[in-house]
Amino acid sequence: MSGVYPSLSQRGFVVPGRLKAASYEAASSAGARARSWKTPNSGPNAAAVQNLPLMRSRARDAIRNDPWAKTAIARLVSNTIGTGIQPHPQHPDKEIAKQQKQLWDDWVKEADADGLLDFYGQQTLAARAFFSDGETLLRRRFRFNDGLSVPLQVQLMEADQLPVEKNEVRPDGGEIVNGIEFDGDDRRVAYHLYRRHPGEYNRLNATGMATVAVPAGDVAHVFQPLRPGQIRGVPELATVLLRLHSLDNFDDAVLFRQEVSNLFAGFVTKPASVPSGPGDIDPMTGQPVLYDADGFSPIVSLEPGSMQELAPGEDVKFAEPPGAGADYGPFMRQQLMAAAASVGMPYEILTGDLREVSDRVLRVLLNEFRRAIEQLQWNIFIHQYCQRVWAWWVDACALSGAMPMPDFHRSRRLFLRVRWVPQGWPYIHPVQDVNAQKLAIRAGLTSRSASILKQGEDPEQVDEENAADNARADRLGLQYDTDPRDRDMAGDLPT
Repeated sequence: MSGVYPSLSQRGFVVPGRLKAASYEAASSAGARARSWKTPNSGPNAAAVQNLPLMRSRARDAIRNDPWAKTAIARLVSNTIGTGIQPHPQHPDKEIAKQQKQLWDDWVKEADADGLLDFYGQQTLAARAFFSDGETLLRRRFRFNDGLSVPLQVQLMEADQLPVEKNEVRPDGGEIVNGIEFDGDDRRVAYHLYRRHPGEYNRLNATGMATVAVPAGDVAHVFQPLRPGQIRGVPELATVLLRLHSLDNFDDAVLFRQEVSNLFAGFVTKPASVPSGPGDIDPMTGQPVLYDADGFSPIVSLEPGSMQELAPGEDVKFAEPPGAGADYGPFMRQQLMAAAASVGMPYEILTGDLREVSDRVLRVLLNEFRRAIEQLQWNIFIHQYCQRVWAWWVDACALSGAMPMPDFHRSRRLFLRVRWVPQGWPYIHPVQDVNAQKLAIRAGLTSRSASILKQGEDPEQVDEENAADNARADRLGLQYDTDPRDRDMAGDLPT
């Protein structure tokens, strides 16, 4: 029968008393490597918030004091935000879209509730907090009596003001998880925020540590979920903090060893028959020996251009301090490559080390890095941050009558239509890149508008500026070879 029917083990059943080998080596518990691999089975939120305040503190300390951590965050922020991610209204009525754009430009300078930055400066600060802390919070603030172009401001807050330890079951069937309140259908209904930052708690003001339930519609929570169901963010440097800390300690130890070694320029050697104390007669010179206050021969210091006369029988052996080691450079490079990979950044961008990197290789590295940055721009910042602020702004315009918005209660969706445009990437090879765009436009593979948007510019504004330039040139009788319009080869201007 065994030759006709498959055995239990062949059909996938675990036979008692027999050890079944794992199909995947990663699932095996045999061998020294696998037995020492201890893995927690934490859920997405338990894993994220476990010691989250400690991770944030260490990340901030590294950014303040470690040059590589500081550079990594600065590079991520500058590439993600640049000079700002700008909106281009897409209302079907071009006149309304134009009014929206002008009113937005007026409001940008008034957006910050703290009065320190404009809206694009707030984007930079929010991105810095996002990469440093793993998340950041924005709160809508209406200001109807402050004389603003639109009675709205945005307040940025650090994630510390949303306590991870606040967990409750609500009487209505909802719950508070890590400071965020959900209803019975798992919809966010409120954020329980500290009135003041807990790191600056004034003990004389006990109300500073009280939490306030802020409606979820008034809060934008910007973070990158790494697992389904995750509701709090993790610092970008979380996977590399210990490596950077150990690497900084190692680098300091090498530097200190060099400093100590370089303190000794040389050593004076004397014959074996030397005086043993003050007042002794030096047998080589017949003169009394001078000692310092402690009874030892003084240390001879070296100064630039100095010459030292030695007594008969004395000799000098110059110190040969050890170098950093032949493996110091490769070791540091390897560790920094791992640190750069951890934050999704090419080693060359983190360190500025472009040795042995050709233009072709550099283009490949930049393309991969830019693809990752664009993923963050569109999936996180534009969706969670920019779109939320635009919706707040449109509603504030309607509530205050800052601009005509006919039939807003029925056509709100039209006013919410907007295209966000990040700052364009600089050309790697300007001549080649521009010529490639011209060929793509002429071949119908792209459009002028798409090409202009890729550079972070507004196609309509570019066209208006070109038209104004051409009109001014015609009025003044000027002709430039940059004007693409058909002109007489003799130089006559069109009539």
